Amino acid sequence: MSKATFNKLYIAVGLIPFLVLVFPLFEFANRADPIIFGLPFLFFWVILWILITFMALLILYRFDPDQDEEEDV
Repeated sequence: MSKATFNKLYIAVGLIPFLVLVFPLFEFANRADPIIFGLPFLFFWVILWILITFMALLILYRFDPDQDEEEDV
């Protein structure tokens, strides 16, 4: 993967959760029902996107083109 492609993907992975958690998309989850894992849907929505972002960043870290350069030093 080229450095430019990686940077664009990294920015997208950072922006998508941000956009999902702000208005107007946040209004989709702004309700108390249903209760999921004992949490109101709003809390579940926020925690879900935190976990999705974390997993996406871990995957991107694995494919980081600069990672090989740092190991050689």
